[in-house]
Amino acid sequence: MADVEARPSNFIRQIIDKDLENGKHTSVHTRFPPEPNGFLHIGHAKSICLNFGIAGDYMGTCNLRFDDTNPEKEDIDYVHSIQEDIQWLGYEWDGEVRYSSLYFDQLHGYAIELIKAGKAYVCFLNAEEMREYRGTLKEPGKNSPYRDTPVEENLALFEKMKNGEFKEGECSLRAKVDMTSPFMVMRDPVIYRIKFAHHHQTGEQWCIYPMYDFTHCISDAIEDITHSLCTLEFQDNRRIYDWVLDNISIQSRPHQYEFSRLNLEYTLMSKRKLNALVEGNHVEGWNDPRMPTIAGLRRRGYTPASVKEFCKRIGVTKQDNMVEMGMLEACIRDDLNENAPRAMAVLDPVKIIIENYEEGKVETLTAPNHPSNESMGTREVPFTREILIEREDFKEEANKKFKRLVLGKEVRLRNAYVIKAERVEKDEAGEITTIYCTYDDETLGKDPADGRKVKGVIHWVSASEGVKAEVRLYDRLFTVPNPAAEEDFTQVLNPESLVIMSNAVIEPSLANAQDHAAYQFERTGYFCRDTSAQGDLVFNRTVGLRDTWAKIEAK
Repeated sequence: MADVEARPSNFIRQIIDKDLENGKHTSVHTRFPPEPNGFLHIGHAKSICLNFGIAGDYMGTCNLRFDDTNPEKEDIDYVHSIQEDIQWLGYEWDGEVRYSSLYFDQLHGYAIELIKAGKAYVCFLNAEEMREYRGTLKEPGKNSPYRDTPVEENLALFEKMKNGEFKEGECSLRAKVDMTSPFMVMRDPVIYRIKFAHHHQTGEQWCIYPMYDFTHCISDAIEDITHSLCTLEFQDNRRIYDWVLDNISIQSRPHQYEFSRLNLEYTLMSKRKLNALVEGNHVEGWNDPRMPTIAGLRRRGYTPASVKEFCKRIGVTKQDNMVEMGMLEACIRDDLNENAPRAMAVLDPVKIIIENYEEGKVETLTAPNHPSNESMGTREVPFTREILIEREDFKEEANKKFKRLVLGKEVRLRNAYVIKAERVEKDEAGEITTIYCTYDDETLGKDPADGRKVKGVIHWVSASEGVKAEVRLYDRLFTVPNPAAEEDFTQVLNPESLVIMSNAVIEPSLANAQDHAAYQFERTGYFCRDTSAQGDLVFNRTVGLRDTWAKIEAK
């Protein structure tokens, strides 16, 4: 077992420590059991880090098991994306990938055990009738008219279900528990239903599929899981989890523990709602950089280290709460501030002509890749008579608070010279097209010789040597902190969640940036090369240099 002091403590780890100490378990075996009906999101990352992290810290094992009991909503592409996400986070599952469908024969056998014991029956109530019979939170349910069907008849009916002799929805297999239970999950839950659908693992072999509450606990027991960890919405389901295991002949007896799910501001944590965003074309797909999916975060430029640090900071408790988006963004800022090389990119360019600089000359300047980490080396940056700066970095008139280029005043170009704005040229609409400047050739890497104080520093790119690129400014997808609480969450989508800067120009060193390669565009933010741009130079904004939303929320 790893050094306890080196591990973050939480109530689950305290339970495990106690179980190992008193001999209830001699090793730890966890599992991550996603349903392959969509891409994983940041909430799943919390569960991944918990299950795989615990297994690693206690020198145990963690299975990857797909809860694939609903073939209509599942897809093999989701299976592959989930495996990729787990490996990207740096985790490996124990042995082969597992599927609940691998246990369909055993699950079918345990269902027959319950029928033979008089604890399951085939019910012909339709969905609407079943809701009526189930009762409410204040009123008990009432027994189905099929509840006392003889065992032999139930066995025959279940066999007919298995053989496809009934239509979908015509009947189901229900556990005979307690229709008066205060817990709705215990009111004779359905444990098998009919679905004529192709399954990505078993093909057409089955037309009856077990429900989650029946499948999950048995799969845990088959795999000898010691600590079955799930989120708080399954707390009541623990009663049916235990009931099933108590009433079949399986020997292993895992225990379910619940922790709070992740609720993150300005996004959604429901795969159903995320799917609605995809199907409604509100986003480009599951891996859109505005989505809270792991694939979306990866494409946006988040790193495995930043996601795992976020999961560490939010911790594991039983207390439901809403986590500020700023906490996630702080994790990636901290990571990239330390590890991302610097570069210059001008997103909304305006041209500067340095009139006293030699025409046709290309001067090679040297710039550090990181201001406080010399080991990251340097890069060469071409300097020419014509350069580009951000349009917002120039004003004809400005007060003293404006520390950028002003007509008649000086500013320093990052890693280059001090320049002075002399005059401007405008088009017919009054838009500035060119800023004419002069430069002080004695100010490369040093202050002006006569002691002049130049306070402002701006970034720039050579107009002739720079490379055109598209820069995508991604922001929060919603305008309100809790879009899930809205009657229609599509009405609070942020119209500025994606702004495309199609005329951006980047320094030449970025032309060969690798996919996912992260950079700090100096004075602008953190960006990464987009992986889906098919050879085009596209950079996605991961996060700004500062939390601009904090100012908005404070107002």
